[in-house]
Amino acid sequence: MPLLATVATLLGLELALRLADFRELREGNSERSLSYRHDAEFGWAPIPNSTSTVTNARTIHVQHNNLGLRDQEFLADGRPTIMFLGDSLVWGLDAEADERFSELLKPRLPDYRIVPAGVSGYGTDQEYLLLKRLWPTLKPAIVVLIFCTQNDREDNATNIRYEGYHKPYFTVTSDGELRSEGLPVPASRLQYIKENWWVHHLWLARLANAAYLKIRHPLIYVPDPTERLVDAMQDFVEMHGAKFMVGVQTTDVRLVHHLRSRGIPFATLDEADFYPGAAVGGHWTPKGHEYVAARLLALLEDNNAIRTEAHGVE
Repeated sequence: MPLLATVATLLGLELALRLADFRELREGNSERSLSYRHDAEFGWAPIPNSTSTVTNARTIHVQHNNLGLRDQEFLADGRPTIMFLGDSLVWGLDAEADERFSELLKPRLPDYRIVPAGVSGYGTDQEYLLLKRLWPTLKPAIVVLIFCTQNDREDNATNIRYEGYHKPYFTVTSDGELRSEGLPVPASRLQYIKENWWVHHLWLARLANAAYLKIRHPLIYVPDPTERLVDAMQDFVEMHGAKFMVGVQTTDVRLVHHLRSRGIPFATLDEADFYPGAAVGGHWTPKGHEYVAARLLALLEDNNAIRTEAHGVE
């Protein structure tokens, strides 16, 4: 009888949780939960060769290559590589693949290999780690960081973002050095729901797991290390003989001042058209991507980073 009572109680609780449908226990339906998986270094990363359909301001179709990038397969063909590093602005939330600024630049720069190395939700800290992971394969001649003014500073100052996704973070030591923290990154609530059979199928397991994560891996805030992360990117890129530049979604006065002090070429992208009022807002429309492509092309030209004959300019 005690066993039957216990089983009946657990079944009742399971049913009650399903009927209550608490947001904290639901499966996700964002681009991260649909086609990304847990990564102990980054927190999350796209699944190589995955496909999905994502709806935000509009519905888009997504395919990742074997590097986990939303791009065609990378094949070293002798052309120098221009790597665009960033978050969902580079990945292309609310944009079909061929509408993105990176794709619009490809026919204008046929003598260069354009690689959009964007991962939705990444902060500058994760992008710095991604840069180092991809470097041996891509060996870019030029790296352009696209800084998301809307949320990158918040991303860089904490260990948990968005729908409870855990991530690495950096602190700055007393002597100005960056120190990585939070590694290995634990799996997040939505990743457990997606990747663990018990948590996926039993809402009681979801409840227990969510409580465990909040206790074992609480939310942490640190002083914003954004400028120091940008410095580290510049140092890493230039140490490897490549050029480093920055595109800024909308003007961030502090960052712009810092870029000038470091001599880092940059372009502000304030006039790019975007989708207002979406669930995750601020992403560029096709017209916005056209503007961004033109601004970034001018940035490359004005700083003599590309051969002008590469895109038909006499």
